[in-house]
Amino acid sequence: MAITGLSYIAGQWLGNQEGKTFQSFCPGTNEQLPTTFYDATDAQLEQAAAAAQTAFKPYRNSSYQQRAEFLNTIAEEIMNLGDTLIETTMQETNLPRQRLEGERMRTVAQLRAFATALEQNLAPLNLSYVDDADANRTPMPKPRTELTYLPVGVVAVFGASNFPYAFSTLGGDTAAALAAGCPVIVKTHNAHPATSELMTQAIDSAIKKCDMPMGVFSMLQAKAYSISHQLVAHPVVKAVGFTGSFNVANALIETINTREEPIPFYGELGSINPQLIFKNKATQDGKTLAQQLVASMLMGNGQFCTSPGVWFVPSEQTEFEQAAIDAVKAAGSDTLLTPGILKSFISAIAGFEGSEGVTRLAKGQLDKPYHADAHLYACDVDTFLANDHLQEEVFGPCALIVRYDSDASLAKVVDALAGQLSASVHGTAQELTAQAGIISDLHYKVGRIALGQMPTGVEVCASMNHGGPFPSSTDVRSTSVGLQAMTRFLRPLCIQS
Repeated sequence: MAITGLSYIAGQWLGNQEGKTFQSFCPGTNEQLPTTFYDATDAQLEQAAAAAQTAFKPYRNSSYQQRAEFLNTIAEEIMNLGDTLIETTMQETNLPRQRLEGERMRTVAQLRAFATALEQNLAPLNLSYVDDADANRTPMPKPRTELTYLPVGVVAVFGASNFPYAFSTLGGDTAAALAAGCPVIVKTHNAHPATSELMTQAIDSAIKKCDMPMGVFSMLQAKAYSISHQLVAHPVVKAVGFTGSFNVANALIETINTREEPIPFYGELGSINPQLIFKNKATQDGKTLAQQLVASMLMGNGQFCTSPGVWFVPSEQTEFEQAAIDAVKAAGSDTLLTPGILKSFISAIAGFEGSEGVTRLAKGQLDKPYHADAHLYACDVDTFLANDHLQEEVFGPCALIVRYDSDASLAKVVDALAGQLSASVHGTAQELTAQAGIISDLHYKVGRIALGQMPTGVEVCASMNHGGPFPSSTDVRSTSVGLQAMTRFLRPLCIQS
């Protein structure tokens, strides 16, 4: 399983050895890795697009059973990569083995869940509505109409930095598009290009074993931003799945807006994932709850899109705050996924340090200079509302306690929240009933609300929604996790007779 550094274009491994190159990076040693990767060329993008368009007709006409077999075979081939995949990704991300083994199983489970939906014709695949004809209706007879759904066409997928399997080359966006009957062109994330190549080897094997059209999947390696913009602007691309930063998403949307034909851009862009903590719960279980929140914030060293970044806590909860302080001070440091992410984290922390009314409560241990250490800050509601920087996601191990002194001030800050992927509410049974109004208002700010649980960890199931009001995602009606994710890549068709 040698790494070539090449792109995969409709069954061929191609590269431009005279063009631009880049190398992957090892966060654990803070050094570049030796393998050279070749930026995909304009000609290779055109070749991938043409092959995907050619593959669309035979692939959309494949049976649900054939697509299910294809997805299950991809899952098997991922597992067949064995330890080579895990060890390669550990080197490129410095994520621990246990975390990566769990994420690999989640990725395999996503593929198999879509395969099961295809085999059993589960929703949303069976969303067909029929209105019978009525020849006797006056003054005009009523025709028979049936609403069904068709795959939209070629889908562009962008890999994420923080989930090298589940939200990348063969992650949820790719699985959902393939399940819907759409060919996929993946632009990999340059934080883990060797991992992406190994995953592409898995789908290459599955394509051949299942006799799928070769253009059903292509993978573009590139560090240059230009190829991303060319991809979303290409006329054969009919939808985009993206997980990443707000700024990169906005740049791609600007390019899409120059197209003659508008297309949907399904972006999951991040969130502060507010935690509402009511007084009696904080009084009764403050120490335990604080420790749980710190542990949740430190998962992936704060690089989860559902990391709890802002905690709304009643004033004078000294036991809660002290427990959180102790937990943060005891936390060791760890790497972030890329030098760019570390630079952004340091900048965000500097913004907290320089903000009037914000107090640093605790700081974790910094074991190495290129690590990110945990930080915990506090402010009051007025300071939070007056400072936009405090309401932005910090991608890394950082949390902000916002002290509120009344139900009215908590309701005020909930009303002011921007759109979020998730939020959690922590209260006694009596408080959850008494505060139903504030909780109801919170519903309109989030895509998922957890009662008495941490926001980290997104279950792959039919009822999951991973998305939310802007700016947490670009389409409040969509999810990037769960069976409903494939509806992003289907369009309605009414058949009248």
